[in-house]
Amino acid sequence: MKCLLLNGSESDPSISFGELPEPSPNPGEVLVEVWAAGVIPTEMHWQPTWNTEKGGRRNDIVPAHEFSGVVAAVGADVRDCKPGQEIYGMNDWFVNGAVAEYCIAKPADISPKPANLSHEEAASVPISALTAWQGLFEHAGLRGGQLVLVHGAAGSVGAYAVQLAKSCGAYVVGSASAHDREFVLSLGADRVVDYRSERFEDSVKDVDIVFDTVGGETLDRSWVVLRPGGRLVTVAYSAAEGAGDERVRNSAFIVKPSGVQLGQIAERFGRGELRAFVQRVLPLSESPQAYAGDLPKQKPGKIVVSIRG
Repeated sequence: MKCLLLNGSESDPSISFGELPEPSPNPGEVLVEVWAAGVIPTEMHWQPTWNTEKGGRRNDIVPAHEFSGVVAAVGADVRDCKPGQEIYGMNDWFVNGAVAEYCIAKPADISPKPANLSHEEAASVPISALTAWQGLFEHAGLRGGQLVLVHGAAGSVGAYAVQLAKSCGAYVVGSASAHDREFVLSLGADRVVDYRSERFEDSVKDVDIVFDTVGGETLDRSWVVLRPGGRLVTVAYSAAEGAGDERVRNSAFIVKPSGVQLGQIAERFGRGELRAFVQRVLPLSESPQAYAGDLPKQKPGKIVVSIRG
């Protein structure tokens, strides 16, 4: 099968277009005919990209762990998935991803594709939307009527955090650049703070939930805006992991695959509560450009590789 391959190392990765044998599903696995895959360029520098779960070294690595496609075959003991079903999902960080004609996933990590999204749109959703969902609902306990501050509100994760919080009846403040103000307001934010000209802690107080996608100084300054009992969650896991402040370490999390949650997210797309944003679509033959880091940003959203478009 045709695919994108990573070799080299975390610090000096090489990217090439190549071929690997088509994978076969083991018992309890699903073979996905990939139609589109979402791109996170920094994946080239993540520890799981280059290592097996037991610590062994990986080579000929296929990147991208969010995808949309069609079930091509199922392994033994798989009952809930049938060949021909249109699905979207996320597979494990330690296995080959989806910038390829086929990938392997677990039935528990996929869900029927939102009917009102194209494969390219659906492929941009899983990691970003699941991160926002798990941060807000599992880690922060979001409830209607709360005040939520989203840092990086125009980013791929922040955009879903704004939409999900607003759909639950929260009052949402997004921090973003002035350039992205109208976009963040269009997501449902009640107010936008321009982080370049205004210190959010000077104007935002008694926050129930801070959802941070930025880390660093922004994260450090966020504790003072929380009300007593308020919650801060951050996706800046690598920075928080070695932090001296126990509050920071406890606030960080890494997204996990969940077909059940993707099903709930699909329902919200169907009701018009969520929108997907694709910055640009590249064909598989041009997929190395998606990871080169030199493509000018056209608009908010994620880069997506179309495998069979």
